[in-house]
Amino acid sequence: MEPSERERIAAQRRTIDEHIAGENAHDWSRVYGTFVQDDRAYYDVVPLSSHFGGFSGVKDFYGLMEGVLPDFRIVVTGEYDTPRVSVREVTISGTHRGEYCGVAPQGRHVSFELAAFYIFGEGEDAARLVAERIYFDNETLLRQMRGEPDAPVGVGLAAHAVGGSGAG
Repeated sequence: MEPSERERIAAQRRTIDEHIAGENAHDWSRVYGTFVQDDRAYYDVVPLSSHFGGFSGVKDFYGLMEGVLPDFRIVVTGEYDTPRVSVREVTISGTHRGEYCGVAPQGRHVSFELAAFYIFGEGEDAARLVAERIYFDNETLLRQMRGEPDAPVGVGLAAHAVGGSGAG
């Protein structure tokens, strides 16, 4: 028997909560446990036109992220759910410690807003991520990393988050 729409969305929300808690703890096995564990999994970084295919691609993405912003922290600022897809608006902050898009690390603090689309499986995998697809203003991030004095910092979504964890 298929779960109801409400049950499916509740399961998606639990998975994303676990996923983001794992990311914030830098507990990669916890993060990886939220994905299907096979070649259906993928991670897309739309502003970079980058596709990380398969479960190994998902791991590759997180390895790169950890190298660029090893102390990153995610604050959820908005939550939107439909069956099979959930969207989270987040603010990510951290210290630039690894080369990113040709910008050498200079230890600058960065903060940028991002929309993440979480795509879920079907049937027994309805509560597991097949994919995460992210959208953000890469130029904002690059300008902060370069230390430009007039670098944008976003619209301030984190300052408006209810309790720092988002609104649903």
